[in-house]
Amino acid sequence: MDFNGSYLLLADRDAVWQALNDTSVLKEVIPGCEYIEWTGTDTLDLGIKVNLGPMSPTLGGELVLSEVDPAVSYVLSGRGQGKMLGLAHGAARILLNDYDLALVNSSPDFEEGFADWPAVGAGTLLRFEAEGGASGKMMRLGKKLLGKSAQKIINGFFVRFADAMDTKVTPFSPPPPPVSSLSSTSLERS
Repeated sequence: MDFNGSYLLLADRDAVWQALNDTSVLKEVIPGCEYIEWTGTDTLDLGIKVNLGPMSPTLGGELVLSEVDPAVSYVLSGRGQGKMLGLAHGAARILLNDYDLALVNSSPDFEEGFADWPAVGAGTLLRFEAEGGASGKMMRLGKKLLGKSAQKIINGFFVRFADAMDTKVTPFSPPPPPVSSLSSTSLERS
């Protein structure tokens, strides 16, 4: 599965970066997150309860940050194990850019979704590209379910993220050019 998106947040880039690295914010906004904690300078341990119809298992896993450029970008990769359910893995490249809100308000292409935003000021454009997959019979079922509603889940994450930051967010359309490829990130690490 491959996903990507762009979101404009009414917040300064450093504040967005801090929130993306704050485990209390992440626990609040990640659906089903039971725990998330730093275990090293670039690793997080987490547990997520997933709803797979009649079952609600908890996946435990580790997230690793790499290619970190503070307040600009990083690659977040991880694996989750669900005992009998199999293995889920994925990676996402996240990029943050300063964005002048005057550009939004001066272009007719960006009217929808920004009507109640300030006419000028600082915003942050968050762009991401993600890829992931799963193994095991039940995880393939979960992958199909996720694939059908992925954009809704992703948009919901960013709405909750903005709420946790006490700010506004909207999907950015038309999307900017794609983020660089994830090819340098190995998803199949042992």
